[in-house]
Amino acid sequence: MSDSYPIGKYELKPFSQKELEERLIEIKVLPTILESAILNLDQVQLDSPYRDGGWTVTQVVHHVADSHINAFIRFRLGLTEVNPTIKPYDQNAWVQLADYKTVPINVSLTLLHSLHIRLHALLVAVSIEEWERTIYHPEHKKTMTLWDMLGDYAWHGAHHVAHITNLRSKKGW
Repeated sequence: MSDSYPIGKYELKPFSQKELEERLIEIKVLPTILESAILNLDQVQLDSPYRDGGWTVTQVVHHVADSHINAFIRFRLGLTEVNPTIKPYDQNAWVQLADYKTVPINVSLTLLHSLHIRLHALLVAVSIEEWERTIYHPEHKKTMTLWDMLGDYAWHGAHHVAHITNLRSKKGW
């Protein structure tokens, strides 16, 4: 594995009840796991990039909140519209915005805790048939099922937690 992809790249997996249960647990516990990953880090550590040229720990935490807000909206669109086109965003531009520098990460962690309660409640109610509903991602020029999107966001959270925990391990924090 690399510093960029510490848990490997996301791989599509076919639907199974076992995989569904695992993904839903990952969504449910992500805020707590992310919060544990940054526990007791000081400001210098929070301002450290997880790899050369990478985002800082602070930027990663704010990014996960931004990304998962988008996930929540994308799932809602996918459940209520026929193959909606989602709105992509420039994540590298977003991490340069003022709030990433001025808002404490506990605000994004609190947001994630609340958001994931809602997201998990939404997702546990999705029927097996609804996991086959689709959204269109114009940036990637592809149609994705809600099932694939669930896997992608479950992976996304673990991916960024691993950035932080690997940095902590490398630095002896």
